[in-house]
Amino acid sequence: MKTSRVSFAAALAAGSVLVLSGTAFAHVGVQPVGEAAKGGYATLNFKVPNERDNASTTQLEVNFPVDQPLTSVMPQDVPGWTVNVEKTKLDKPLTVHGKQVNEVVTKVTWSGGKIGPGMFQQFPVSVGKLPENADQMVFKAIQTYDNNEVVRWIEEAKEGAAEPQTPAPVLKLTAAKGDDHHAGAKTDEAKNAEKDAAGHGHDEAAADHGSDTTARALGIAGIVIGLGGVAFGVASRRRSA
Repeated sequence: MKTSRVSFAAALAAGSVLVLSGTAFAHVGVQPVGEAAKGGYATLNFKVPNERDNASTTQLEVNFPVDQPLTSVMPQDVPGWTVNVEKTKLDKPLTVHGKQVNEVVTKVTWSGGKIGPGMFQQFPVSVGKLPENADQMVFKAIQTYDNNEVVRWIEEAKEGAAEPQTPAPVLKLTAAKGDDHHAGAKTDEAKNAEKDAAGHGHDEAAADHGSDTTARALGIAGIVIGLGGVAFGVASRRRSA
């Protein structure tokens, strides 16, 4: 009897873990194609899974952070979906590539398509320039189903706390390009080239030294042979006399 109760409790706990895990991981997220380097440009994929068994997702709204304005936001065409881009004027214009930017994109909405149960869809967006003084960006998203249910993925995770039930998509930024790592790689290449050059020069020096030694040996041998010939000639003359 006790064994049955323990087994039932274990099964219930395992089931609860699975349910909670599904809730935590099956949410709207954002991932870069490659890296999202600080101060650079990147292509982002907003991934939208359908969490319902009896409804389809028909709209996704992504809000771009106003405190981290992006001067370039270009959605990629997604077949079957209509995209709408909303812009907001800036209180203080930004200068990008020598030109002033007075407004930035603050919201992108995809609608008209359908993500069925058990399916997911990705919505690519090219963005830039990414912030130079931040480690991440938070994009609050709203998912709408065809049964009029709305899920607001807008909760921001707090350090040391458990992941919220409806977390906002978070983009992690990597170090800016052209850092010390790349410089180090070039330095290593230069060092290898220098080593190769030094080794090549050493080989040439060794070859030259060997050639000099051979020439000297042949010269000495020639002198010895010549002296021998002179001595032989003198001896022959004395005998004839």
